[in-house]
Amino acid sequence: MYQVSRSTHSNTLTGWREWVSLPDLGVDWIKAKIDTGARTSSLHAFDIQEFERDGEAWVRFRVKPWQDSQEDAVVVESPIHDRRAVRSSSGHAQERLVVQLMMRLVDREVMAEVTLSNRDEMGFRMLIGREALRRGYVVDPARSFLGGRAPREARRRNRGRA
Repeated sequence: MYQVSRSTHSNTLTGWREWVSLPDLGVDWIKAKIDTGARTSSLHAFDIQEFERDGEAWVRFRVKPWQDSQEDAVVVESPIHDRRAVRSSSGHAQERLVVQLMMRLVDREVMAEVTLSNRDEMGFRMLIGREALRRGYVVDPARSFLGGRAPREARRRNRGRA
């Protein structure tokens, strides 16, 4: 007989894609793909520059929250949390910087380790991986936007129709 263990986390239901907020960055809306095949979350970042602040390694980068628009790019400075070799779905390994970001997903805030990468050719500006999801999320792959849709203005900007 199977013994089912109870999770110590809530079981917040999320769809396969969601609108996410990155409150510490001032990004109210960014469309993310929920990817249980990825260990670490990933964020589209460009103009990535490493620097030192008070003897610590930091990174400065820019984030474009909209998929088909250059508008509303945000400049971010953050301590470097780690460096990781990440293997893409095509099998190529690449070293990426990792930062810690507060993320609001389906009405809950969680701290997530996020790699910085160029996701210009990808369908989503952000990918949410297992490390963030294991903080109490259950994924329903048949559903989308269980945390609600971004306002119409944000959705239009994401499609380059601002």
